[in-house]
Formats: sequence, structure tokens, C-alpha cells
Amino acid sequence: MNLKTVKVASYNMHKGVGADRRRNPERIVKVLNGLDADIVALQEADRRFGRRSAAIPPLLLEQNSDYQPIPLDVQIDSMGWHGNAILARKSATIHMHDVVHIPCLEPRGAVMAQIEVNGIALCVFGMHLDLSGLWRRKQAQAVVKLAEEYGADMPTVLMGDLNEWSAASGCLRDFSRAYAFADCGRSFHARRPTARLDRIMHCSRLQVIESGVDRSAIARKASDHLPVWARITPA
Repeated sequence: MNLKTVKVASYNMHKGVGADRRRNPERIVKVLNGLDADIVALQEADRRFGRRSAAIPPLLLEQNSDYQPIPLDVQIDSMGWHGNAILARKSATIHMHDVVHIPCLEPRGAVMAQIEVNGIALCVFGMHLDLSGLWRRKQAQAVVKLAEEYGADMPTVLMGDLNEWSAASGCLRDFSRAYAFADCGRSFHARRPTARLDRIMHCSRLQVIESGVDRSAIARKASDHLPVWARITPA
């Protein structure tokens, strides 16, 4: 039996700055193409200062990949919201999208979109949580509550850099009350991964077929994080 599946991925692209300390958006696009995911949640997708312009020039992404950025309609030159962005295949249908305000000590946010791809409709959240454990837990609780509202009528996937170093406590405990974690693996630091900072979570209406970390040579150079991915299907 052929299952309908969607490959999702999460990638902290470090504003396009790699292990060699060079900003190289072309390299990021090559990593994305190598991932071959249907939906990608990006963190640090915009430059940090000035006009906070997109770290991947829009024309570069359009001409050299099969991805479209979800239009967030917030900042003119930015791809994301507080650095968070969602990419989907150009063939995907975007039903709705929004920026999500979450409790924060420093500027933080999340993004969401309802996307249909490969005949499967998903509610997708992308996030980059705080360095502070207390604020991470507040943010996790806020995201879970919002996901219950936005994803009430469809399967939901949460992805991002959770900044959580513990194995099962902190904000992981808050997310685990409502979501299961894909067993992707260690993604930070890219040169020698020791921590599972980047996570993919899913509701009970989905199951993971396979999951992992992109450990390709180019991924190890392109950012300080490795991309994580999961292939999912309706449960």
C-alpha cells in the first residue's frame, strides 16, 4: 500500500553564516535542495540588524529551488518574523498564514501556516525559543495553546530550535503533554553534534515513518546547526 507522506524539516540557518564565518546564501539553498523536504521551518532566516533583510535573496531562492516562502506580510525586506520563516514547495497550496506573538524576554515570535501538499493538509508552526529556561516554558505553553486553536480541524506539526539542552525536562515536558517528538537526532553544533536543540513534534493525527539529521558535508559547513527532518503520514 502506498502511503501519502509529507517530508518536513527544521533548519536554523544562522543568517547564512557558516562554519567558515562567511555569509553564503547559495550554500544554504544547496542544503535546502539536498533536504528535498516539502515544508521547511527556518530560524534566523533574516539578518539581525538594520532592515533585517532576508538572509536568502528572494530571487536566488526563486530561481534555484522549488521553494516559496510563506508570505507573512510583516516586514517588507524580511523573509520571516523575528527570524522565523516557513518554506513550502511551489506546488503546495497555502490556505492561511499568521505571525504568532509569544511571551518573551528578548524579541521572539513564531509563525504558522495551513498548507496542503501531496494531498495532505497540515497546520505548521515554526519557532525559535528563548535562551532562558523560564521563558522557554512560557513560550511552549503559549504555542501549545495557539496550536490547539489554529490546528483544531487538521493535523499539526511544530518545528524549530527549542534551545533546550535537557533530554526530557524544561519546555520538552510542556510540549510532550500534547505532542510526540520525532526521533531526529543531534543537530548542534554542526561540526560535532552533541545536543538535540532542533525538534520536530506532531499531534496524534500523524505518525512518523522515518526521521533524521542531515549530516552532509555541505550542511556541516553552511550553519552552526544541522537540519532535522521527518517523513510523516496521517495516523
